[in-house]
Amino acid sequence: MMKYIFGFFVIVGLVTLGWLYTLYDEIKHDVDKVVNYNPKQSTQFYDKDGRLIANIFKDENREYVKYDNIPARIIEGLVAIEDTQFFEHHGVNLDAISRAMIKNIKAGGYVEGASTLTQQLVKMLVLSREKKLIRKIKEALLSVRLETILTKEEILERYLNNVYFGHGYYGIKTAAKGYFKKDLYELSLKEMSILVGLPRAPSFYDPTKNPKISFARANQVITRLNTLGWINKEQYERSIKEIPEVYNQTLTRNKAPYVIDYVLKKLKKDIPDIYYGGYDIKLTIDLDAQEIAKEALKKSYEQALQRDMQYRKKEKDLDNNYYVEKLNGALVSIDSSTGKILALVGGIDYNESMFNRAVQARRQPGSAIKPFLYQTALNEGLNPASQLVDISRTYDYKDANGNKKKWQPKNYGGRFKGFINLRDSLVQSRNLSTVNLVTDTGIDIMYKSLEEYGFKGMPSDLSITLGSMSVSPLQLSEYFSTFSNHGTIVKPYIIESISNKNGEKLIFEPQTREVNSPEQTFLITSILKDVIKKGTGRRAQVSGIELAGKSGTTNDNVDAWFCGYSPSIQTVIWFGKDDNTPMRRSETGGKTPTPAFAYFYKEYLKIHPEIPRTFEKPANVYESKINGKIEYYTHKSPLPEIEVNIVPENPDEELIEF
Repeated sequence: MMKYIFGFFVIVGLVTLGWLYTLYDEIKHDVDKVVNYNPKQSTQFYDKDGRLIANIFKDENREYVKYDNIPARIIEGLVAIEDTQFFEHHGVNLDAISRAMIKNIKAGGYVEGASTLTQQLVKMLVLSREKKLIRKIKEALLSVRLETILTKEEILERYLNNVYFGHGYYGIKTAAKGYFKKDLYELSLKEMSILVGLPRAPSFYDPTKNPKISFARANQVITRLNTLGWINKEQYERSIKEIPEVYNQTLTRNKAPYVIDYVLKKLKKDIPDIYYGGYDIKLTIDLDAQEIAKEALKKSYEQALQRDMQYRKKEKDLDNNYYVEKLNGALVSIDSSTGKILALVGGIDYNESMFNRAVQARRQPGSAIKPFLYQTALNEGLNPASQLVDISRTYDYKDANGNKKKWQPKNYGGRFKGFINLRDSLVQSRNLSTVNLVTDTGIDIMYKSLEEYGFKGMPSDLSITLGSMSVSPLQLSEYFSTFSNHGTIVKPYIIESISNKNGEKLIFEPQTREVNSPEQTFLITSILKDVIKKGTGRRAQVSGIELAGKSGTTNDNVDAWFCGYSPSIQTVIWFGKDDNTPMRRSETGGKTPTPAFAYFYKEYLKIHPEIPRTFEKPANVYESKINGKIEYYTHKSPLPEIEVNIVPENPDEELIEF
């Protein structure tokens, strides 16, 4: 009889061992999921000074932290409250299982678990949370196997980075920043205890919703640490009494949405896992400048709306709504010498419209094209004091259908002066003298020159004189940098460096191309300074700093631009309507965007008083008196031989260009 019984148990044992082996063979591949742990990690965007701009992620908001960077107190608190014998057992704690079984039998149901931290990690990464025997057996087998492959420290690192802490926070580093706005090393013992007490029931112990329950749970952790002798009496009493400040926030807030949208669009193709690859991306953006730029655009926008309201009220034009839900703007500010984008705003309100006008809008530059034309004329031998003809001419041309047409450009108000020097022509943005300048210099020469600057899709006729091509504010920023960067065009860029989760770093460098010499460019800068001093850009003046710039208005006031620069920073601003309908006639490049330009530089000076304030004259630029006034000249742009007395301008005259 005993022989049969013994044989029965041998068979049962063999079957059990065979079943366990088969079960283990089925799940051994699951070990790889834990060993080769590769969780989704949030990508962080920082400004030039290392300040967080945005935190993007897919499914799980997680910022990974290595074990060596996790404070020892966090490890102690977690082990004390969840698995005191963690460093002694081999994945499964048989004593804890026995105690839990007895309690569950007495209670007649499941009231206590006995999972080790290793088992909890396995359950999170591989198995379901169902309380079934087969799952518990798989969990135990995997845990035992895992502890033969990974060190205790590696298991804890995976646990603390994977566990959910509530509020959308995955991993303890993310939770610390979310609940306390602190890095791990800045946390107090009480704050650490709150965090390690959360994983058991993140919603129930949420310190933003149930602070009393959360603090009570933290005090359990602190008491347990004291009982084990891991903290002293003073630490215990101080921590028990502490009531830390908890923040109810989301780490997904984006401080510069137009910027982040632009960067993501640039990176998506080359970095498919940009949303979950755990990249640290340093941008050229200055968060302070970005905020000033937003405020500047908003203020000019509100001023335009106010003018429109006053006009309609005065004229009783209540049905003619020019601006509401239509007027918008964009601003791009760069470091002139490097092309680093300091601020980029694609609209008045991102919540109202995500369309990024700074990058995506293609608008005609209007009179903002004129500095390029005048630069070409100077390079061809003219001087700022050279005389231009300011009279009307009629031009014959054929339209797209071959029909003969006539074009007769006019100055604002139909006035003309007969003769005007090149400097005053650009300062006052005279259309007739500009058209004659282009004609006399040569349309082919002007066209080729504009191509060298970067303009594309231009008509090969005189309409280029009035800026009939299309550009985005960002593109115009690039081309205009030839003036702000002493003749060298610098391509604006916004990504300074990209670091992946392995610490590999890619650094971006400026891209430049020289198209003019510093001395020739200085001649234009000297004229554009006068544009702000006494020309169409007078509203862009800022006390305490030299500024140069050019306004631009297109036909029917569809677009209003101001492109300007200080000795170190360039800013391009555009206003218009998304549907390309006209603004009111009084809204020009000299009126709508100039207050935004002035506000930006005024406020920027407050936070960066160290920036250069005056333009430096190159060594090969000379000066002499002509007609009683100081004028600059170079070897390529000599002073004219004949002096002509010019009728002085009325300084109070309203200058508007088209």
